[in-house]
Order: sequence, then structure tokens, then C-alpha cells
Amino acid sequence: MTAPETEPTTTETDTEALRNRALASLTTARDRTTLLTSCVDGPDLTAQHSPLMSPLVWDLAHIGNQEELWLLRTVGGREAMRPEIDGLYDAFEHPRAERPKLPLLPPDEARRYAAEVRGRVTDLLEGADFHGTRLTEAGFAFGMIAQHEQQHDETMLITHQLRKGPQALTAPDPEPAPPFTGPAEVLVPGGPFTMGTSGEPWALDNERPAHPREVEPFWMDTTPVTNAAYQAFIEDGGYDTERWWAPAGWAHIRQHAVSAPLFWQRDGGQWLRRRFGITEPVPPDEPVLHVCWYEADAYARWAGRRLPTETEWEKAARFDPASGRSRRYPWGDADPAPEHANLGQRHLGPAPAGSYPAGESPHGIRQLIGDVWEWTASDFLPYPGFRAFPYKEYSEVFFGPEYKVLRGGSFAVDPVACRGTFRNWDYPIRRQIFCGFRTARSEAV
Repeated sequence: MTAPETEPTTTETDTEALRNRALASLTTARDRTTLLTSCVDGPDLTAQHSPLMSPLVWDLAHIGNQEELWLLRTVGGREAMRPEIDGLYDAFEHPRAERPKLPLLPPDEARRYAAEVRGRVTDLLEGADFHGTRLTEAGFAFGMIAQHEQQHDETMLITHQLRKGPQALTAPDPEPAPPFTGPAEVLVPGGPFTMGTSGEPWALDNERPAHPREVEPFWMDTTPVTNAAYQAFIEDGGYDTERWWAPAGWAHIRQHAVSAPLFWQRDGGQWLRRRFGITEPVPPDEPVLHVCWYEADAYARWAGRRLPTETEWEKAARFDPASGRSRRYPWGDADPAPEHANLGQRHLGPAPAGSYPAGESPHGIRQLIGDVWEWTASDFLPYPGFRAFPYKEYSEVFFGPEYKVLRGGSFAVDPVACRGTFRNWDYPIRRQIFCGFRTARSEAV
């Protein structure tokens, strides 16, 4: 048997500490929202830069509207500030492609609305006691809204990447790292472990509950697949060889003339990429980025390997063989720090493969958290004992084989919205997200 889940519910046991944590998380998210919506002018805020994305001004007002709905109205019992706009900013009522045609709040009005909501939330937070209901226990509702805003910040960063035009965002590159000299793969022993969480206070419903899983031994890449490795797949005719592709993937790349990761282009003898308005050579040692699930799966087949299952990924990321327990993160239970992982939009791209030795797992696997979202082989399904909370539309309506699970977060993910148990999901054709992958193989193969 595995050891029972002993991850800490929180190290902040008093109300004032919880209040400070909630305020800091909300403030960090709003600072990032401000950056992403102030670095371009009005037309860029109201334009739809891709039919896959909302106008930036929609995200801005949606952030404020969700904060009002959940914190002011639901938690605080306050009267609605702008009930007439609820439908405009309901993500399920209007598909993204239709949102530019809606009578959205103009940029200045959207900013004023979001700021007024935040001011009232700050007042509400001063008197919050974080007890009484599941929604308020340990500040969950405040944490949920901070995560929601950060998730939309990541979405807005994707919109910036899709946007045509000159560079609008800047950030330092990751610190240079010594070349990684460790093994290409490591063996993760089989056996039981605890997957998911029942104790992490701000974990979302699809991460719950903690439950036992059994895993056969498997080998996993110690780092994500790099641009150089992926280029070898391209040069070997990977996009022209049907046997590497799932049937739906082969049909998709043929129909849409996909022949390289999104934003790549060939220039003579080299590959270039466009990154936030800058065209530059593709760096060989960075994890490959902007590949869909079908591309990741085809590469893995070409390499004689496969994508890890979601269960394998989480065991590699969380299980500590010395203690027999599942930790919050690969490095332990401590919150992420800059030396652990590339998170929080500190940089505008992944660090070289093999970076962040302080963040490696007990098995020596690096960059499981941060840098690039990692596609897994698994469909997005509920855990045994799943209960939708606080609304079905967060996770439950997406369960099924249409969506594939991604794990680990990317450079665009804030630590508040990234844990060893955090689950992301998307269609297997999606490439605009900050997604990469690593491969695995069964022990006997």
C-alpha cells in the first residue's frame, strides 16, 4: 500500500495569513492583466487576432465579471453591479469566433469596471473569515478567481503570440544553463502511488480526490523533446510518412498542409520562428513548442517510443520513493521559486532542456513543471469519486475522448495555477497553446 496522502493543506493556519495570500495572488494576477492589456493600443485590444481567441478587451471584462459573480455576489451577497453584461461575458453563451460582434465594453470602460470590482473585493477580503462553506474554506473562492485570472492571462499571452505586428512585450531570456549531461531517460519503478489531491486547499475539482493508482515500470525522458530532436523528425520525412500518424492526425496535417511546428518557417538551410513579433533562428536546445497532440504522438512513434499516460506523468512528477508519498511538486512541498521552474511569464519562452536542476524529481527528471505544457496519451476523464464544484462547466462538460490532457504548466503559467496535480486539456489539433512534450516507453520495450 502507498502511504496516505500527507501533503499539507496549507502552512497558513491563521486568517490574516490566508487574507494576505489571497490578496497577493489577486494582485499578482491583476498586475499581469494590466501589463498584457496596456502594451498595445485600442485597435489591438478590440481586434480578433485569431478566430481561436477572444479580443483582448473581452478577456479583460470577463475577468472582472467572473470576479464580481463569484466574490461579490456569491461570497459577499452583494447586489449585481452590471447585470446587463453577464450574458456578454458568459464563455458558454458566445463562442470565441462570435465575440467581436458583441456590444462589448470599450477598453477604458472595461478597465474601470474591472478596477471597481477589485476595489470592492479588496474591501470584502478585509472582513473575510474563510470558514463556513466549502466555497469560503481556506479562501478557496479567492484562490479560484486568482487562478481564473491567471489562466486568462495565459490566454491573452497566446493572443499576443498570434497577433501580427511589431513586438509589444519584452522580458529577459532565461539564464544560460550548462549543457545537460545526464542520461536521456530514467526508469520510474512500478507500483502504487497516490494520484490527485484531497488536501490542497486551492486545487480545482478535476484534481480531486486523492486516490490510489498502480503503475507498471516505465522509462521517461529526463527532459522535454528539443527543437533539434524535432528537426531530425522533420528532416527524416516525418510529416510525409503516414505510418507515424494516427489516422485523424494524418488527415488533419494533409488537409491543413502542416509540415512543421506552428510559427516555424524555412529560410534556406535553417529554420526560423516568430516569437512575440520577433523572427529569429530556432534555438536547438530549447524544448519544442507549438506542436499539437498528433505531432507529439507521431514524433514518439518515429522515435520508437510513446507519449506517457497522465498517470505515469504524475507518478514521475510527484512520487518520492524514499518516503513512499506523493509530494506537491517534483522538488518537494515548497511553493515554486525561481530556481525550481520557469513560471509566471518571467521569460517569454522556455529555458534550454536540462535547466533548473533544483526542480528535478527524485528520479532526476527535469522541467516537469514550467517551460512547456506536456501532452500526455490520456483522454480528459474524471477521477474516481469526482464531484463537480463549484459548477459543472469548469470540468465536467469537457470530460471525454475529444480532449487530451496536458500536464506541468509552461513559462506562461503562474505558480498559483500550477501544481503537481494540476490538469489542463485541449483538442488534439491545438497548437497555439504553449505546448510541447516528452516521451516514454514501457520497461520491456
